Amino acid sequence: MTHKIAIVLGLIILVAIVVDIMLTGTGHMVFLGKRMFELIDWVAFWR
Repeated sequence: MTHKIAIVLGLIILVAIVVDIMLTGTGHMVFLGKRMFELIDWVAFWR
């Protein structure tokens, strides 16, 4: 992956998160963050 593609993908994700927070608030972002941490922990276990 080139630097340009990585920056564009990062900006798209960042904009999506900001729009989501503006429209629905931050309550579910905490839930999703906890779930993502559990997923990373689970994947690291099976590695």
